[in-house]
Amino acid sequence: MSIRKIVPLLGALPVAGAWAAPVVTGGPVTATLHQTRNPIAIAMFLVFVVATLVITRWAARHNHSVADHYAAGGKITGAQNGWAIAGDYMSAASLLGISSLVFSNGYDGLIYSIGFLASWPIILALIAEPLRNLGRFTFADVVSYRLQQRPVRTFSAISSLVIVLLYLVSQMIGAGKLVQLLFGIHYLPAVVTVGVLMVIYVFFGGMLATTWIQIIKAILLLSGCAFMAFMVLRHFSFNPDALFAAAVQAHAHHDAIMRPGGLIHDPISALSLGLALIFGTAGLPHILMRFFTVADVKEARKSILHATGIVGLGYALIVIIGFGTIALVATDPAYHDPSGALIGGVNMVAVHLAHAVGGNVFLGFICAVTFSTILAVVAGLTLAGASAVSHDLYANAFRGGHATEREELNVSRLTTVVLGVLATLLAIAFENQYIAFIVSLVFSIAASSTFPVLLLSIYWRGLTTRGAVMGGMAGLLTAVVLTILSPTVWVQVLGHSHAIYPYEYPALFSMIAAFAGIWVFSVTDRSATANRERALFDNQLVTCETGAPVPVQSGSQS
Repeated sequence: MSIRKIVPLLGALPVAGAWAAPVVTGGPVTATLHQTRNPIAIAMFLVFVVATLVITRWAARHNHSVADHYAAGGKITGAQNGWAIAGDYMSAASLLGISSLVFSNGYDGLIYSIGFLASWPIILALIAEPLRNLGRFTFADVVSYRLQQRPVRTFSAISSLVIVLLYLVSQMIGAGKLVQLLFGIHYLPAVVTVGVLMVIYVFFGGMLATTWIQIIKAILLLSGCAFMAFMVLRHFSFNPDALFAAAVQAHAHHDAIMRPGGLIHDPISALSLGLALIFGTAGLPHILMRFFTVADVKEARKSILHATGIVGLGYALIVIIGFGTIALVATDPAYHDPSGALIGGVNMVAVHLAHAVGGNVFLGFICAVTFSTILAVVAGLTLAGASAVSHDLYANAFRGGHATEREELNVSRLTTVVLGVLATLLAIAFENQYIAFIVSLVFSIAASSTFPVLLLSIYWRGLTTRGAVMGGMAGLLTAVVLTILSPTVWVQVLGHSHAIYPYEYPALFSMIAAFAGIWVFSVTDRSATANRERALFDNQLVTCETGAPVPVQSGSQS
């Protein structure tokens, strides 16, 4: 299965989540709506929406300052933040997407969960502590600590907005399609509902409301996965060997599903995909923002440790769920239409498994949880995009750090509305368009622009403003161009006979372009401003390692 077969029923990723297999659109969706409509799911979804609106009202009473709006006043504990990070990272696609990849490809479908999980030690070792010590609200605070504010924050905001907007549109299209399949609601009102809810969460509740929504969602998703995995193992007398043997017997390719090589066919694509998954997470702005919600570095480390454990447990459960879909759904005619195709498409295998092991009540619960995950993720994305505009562009790049808190907060809320409207309109406009390539761009851009600049701003004395901006833009543009020239877009979408760039993933080459560009443009910069930026590295290093504030006067604001 190639990336062209993967579409964004997403959440990291994140993060954060994984990429899912094709959602059936058009006629097949209409044909399956009445077969999958579930009043219990709709009731549970409404309960979740009401509960989150109550949380938002409570959070609004504590959302008065910029620190409250962006970082919940730094009052979130490490354990709470770990759950919130996991909620931001484990999306509907972590359940629907990875299980569908395992259903289709067996062993190789787990490459995404392994890649996503492997990113967290990188963040713990390289990013979490310096980020918390040097920054306030966004990762651009760290990058601009000793560099020129205006150009660096402008680049950081551009990179953040590209990532956030691509992710938002993908999420909202996924939400619309998911609701079409699961709740019998038409696409337009479904997308508008998601847009309105995410604006309400962020506009009124800020980071505090977003955090608690993500915590609740993570608990619900993990509970649902645990129950489903338990019921699958119970069916096989808690013998994993019996589960895997049944899956091998039921799958069309039998023993081949337990061997690697079914999903990624060449070493370059495997390496590029691995780099994007592992390092892309460390460049996602809505994940990086979470480190500013805790009080100190100790709590930041706790956040990562809790998140790693929760995410690792979640993906371990999804391994069982994935093979359970093969063993229990693949051969059950109740979940196939008269032609033999899976009802709702391969994305729905986890939903069918929920019905197989728990009946209509558990099916309703899983339907509500998968939709609620999207609401939580889009809230985090919207807040990250709004902070990039209000904090990085408006307050620091344009106003030189002289904007009042009220002005910055007003700009953030206005940006929230604009992002909500824009994402909703784009999701409506691109409802039936093939946008799978956008998903591959998100992690590649994060790994090729945000991550290299952030990493080198912390650890390399020689970094200059010119190197950060030019190298970061080189990585971003290379990722976009190579994706367009790849088989995913150049052949499958644009209809050309051969792709100019022969591989499906750009991260290997776009990351090289970013790091090389940063190095070349930095070492050749002999200006007085660049020399001053290098000299300030020692002061930055003290704060980075100890958290003790050392006055650093960054370069010119121009």
